[in-house]
Amino acid sequence: MRVGFAGTPAFAATALASILDHGFAVPLVLTQPDRPQGRGLQLAASAVKALAQRWEVPIAQPASLKDAASQASLLAVPLDVLVVAAYGLILPPAILAWPRYGCLNVHASLLPRWRGAAPIERALLEGDRATGITLMQMDEGLDTGPMLDMVPIPIAPRETAGTLHDKLASAGARVVIDALRRLAKDGALPAVPQASEGATYAAKVTRADAAIDWSKSAAAIDRQVRAFDPAPGALTAYGEVPIKIWAAHPVELAEAAGAAPGTLIAVDANGLAVACGEGVLRVAELQPAGGRRMRASAFAAGRHIASGARFDARAS
Repeated sequence: MRVGFAGTPAFAATALASILDHGFAVPLVLTQPDRPQGRGLQLAASAVKALAQRWEVPIAQPASLKDAASQASLLAVPLDVLVVAAYGLILPPAILAWPRYGCLNVHASLLPRWRGAAPIERALLEGDRATGITLMQMDEGLDTGPMLDMVPIPIAPRETAGTLHDKLASAGARVVIDALRRLAKDGALPAVPQASEGATYAAKVTRADAAIDWSKSAAAIDRQVRAFDPAPGALTAYGEVPIKIWAAHPVELAEAAGAAPGTLIAVDANGLAVACGEGVLRVAELQPAGGRRMRASAFAAGRHIASGARFDARAS
């Protein structure tokens, strides 16, 4: 089969690598245009583009799929199926109808829960016990198409977005290969309509989402720290210094009674114990703006921080 691929980040590259490794013919890869990255804002290729270049697969990087010129150049390439994973562009009707067997989307949630751009982060923020991979036949809606396969993945108690991403990416790659093999053999994939109940939307992560509100519970802030590791990092500030919190966990300390949210109630070798709206969060690892990741105790020692100091929400 002629398998086209559309995707951009590392999650998608895992699926593309598996498709190529298993010997499927890939006549074209779609990925988003190169973006400025890093402190120097140098243009950088996506993970999918870098992989396609190593395999010498033809690449297209349209800024939009809506204009007639972009569509015409793509539709000139015959495809049997288009696999889509975290591409980042809406597929218009002409593109959905392009491949012989349509477009298959690899989505990192158990649909209809967490349709949208950030299903991994939203599942962690809400404290979900499980998530998974859904393979669906794409339609014109946002992650609303009929489901072709579904694989549940438990969420570990100390899961981060990074560790969960890797589990889901691997599962997604396996699901895609199984589906392509069945499609090549049978010429069709049985589909099940999505349930109308239980649909939720996983909105794109913003800087406001990452800013810590210390009036929330320690459990909620702990989930926030893990949901935004490795990016963008849960944000707070010490004085005028923006801080990213990278490792923390809730603890029980009697000294927290009556302490204002954000107050450091203990500073020792174990880290910084911070009073929250409910409970206490012990911060073990952080990163000041312009600095490196470090143990929270080292940060406190270097700035002579003692109990009674405060973090606040000014993360700009």
